[in-house]
Amino acid sequence: MSAEAPEVAIAKVRARRAERPNATLLCRRVVADMVRTLPELSHIRAAGILFVAGEARRGSRATIRPLGGKGRAHVSVKGRRALYCVTLRPKFFRASTPEQRVATLLHELLHISPRFDGGLDPERRHSHLGQEQFEALLRPLLKRYLAGGDTSLIGGLAHHGEVVARQWLERPTGRSSAGQLYTEKHLFLGPLMMMTRRRLHS
Repeated sequence: MSAEAPEVAIAKVRARRAERPNATLLCRRVVADMVRTLPELSHIRAAGILFVAGEARRGSRATIRPLGGKGRAHVSVKGRRALYCVTLRPKFFRASTPEQRVATLLHELLHISPRFDGGLDPERRHSHLGQEQFEALLRPLLKRYLAGGDTSLIGGLAHHGEVVARQWLERPTGRSSAGQLYTEKHLFLGPLMMMTRRRLHS
């Protein structure tokens, strides 16, 4: 059997890479669909939120960080200012059901200021509301979105296998990053394994 031509082998590798879903782009599209579906989230602009994959933090599936205001780094991706950064933790990718991933994204959105100005809503901090009250806000939104959201996008969160995700090459770090500009040059797309406990119900 003749050896495979190098250009054919390279094309096959590129094709396999192209098949891997972009998980952070998917999350931004899901959030945009949430905003269209749920009037309570109409103040949110998905394009103003940066989604990245990051390191573990206790049992968290994700965290949201405000990027607006004085004393913070300026983050701009492809010429568009990011006012929030949602970091998806390993548990989001490796220890979640699709419904839990939807709930995680909704959970982080509920922390955003009603003005969408790069700040968080002080009335929805866990220290102010408590877990039970916060869940009472989340549950009906989750139920309505799962019933009325774009099924192809929601179904994407049921992916099981390798994905690519945007990650920091160099990330802003508190006061030492104040006033600095971070762009797509400080980010990269890297591979991750997405392990889904079960598929969505049909």
